[in-house]
Amino acid sequence: MQDCALQSVQLQSETLAHRLPVVTIADCTRSDPSRKKEISWQAVYYHWQKWNAAGCFEQIWHHSLACIKADLDCSHLNLDGTHTLAKKGGESVVYQHRKRAKTSNILPISDAHGFILASTGIVAGNHHDAFNLKSNLQTAFKSIKHLGIDIAGAFFNADSAFDTRQARKVCFNHGLIPNMDTNKRNQKRVKLGRKRLFNKFIYKKRFSSERTFLTSP
Repeated sequence: MQDCALQSVQLQSETLAHRLPVVTIADCTRSDPSRKKEISWQAVYYHWQKWNAAGCFEQIWHHSLACIKADLDCSHLNLDGTHTLAKKGGESVVYQHRKRAKTSNILPISDAHGFILASTGIVAGNHHDAFNLKSNLQTAFKSIKHLGIDIAGAFFNADSAFDTRQARKVCFNHGLIPNMDTNKRNQKRVKLGRKRLFNKFIYKKRFSSERTFLTSP
């Protein structure tokens, strides 16, 4: 299973070996006999599901991070959510009023350059960003450390939607510095005591994750 991703990436060269079903376009074939046969969508779907269940895509992702490990900048990490429209259904797809459509959501964690280091599972689009945030952050941080990436002492940028006591506690437990904009929900008066650390200059750098969402397929 370790080599399943590398052996199956070149789909075209593996077509004859696996004897995938093919479909021809009648008109094009008749007009051009030399035209190659095309792989049917059923074959693509079958192998995509097979590789996904075997964890091949996750292995490719982790191997790619290992290849660029020296280029990663973990001086600060960025957390942000991204919604995906799913008009034809799928996993954890629920109608979201703000998007006026059925969506699902994930919360990727990226480094200063925008490389995605970890991500939560798929969350239904109708949930708020802090839904199950504690367990999601714990899993994500453990995954990053498992890859041998040192994140101790890094600033953790997130907008006010993620500003919860549990999220800050998880950051401290894993050696990160929470750099979140204060959420003033249900706050009727100014809180007494020492102000929370908030570096506006580093916080502005979190928009590098937007470039990641823009270039993602």
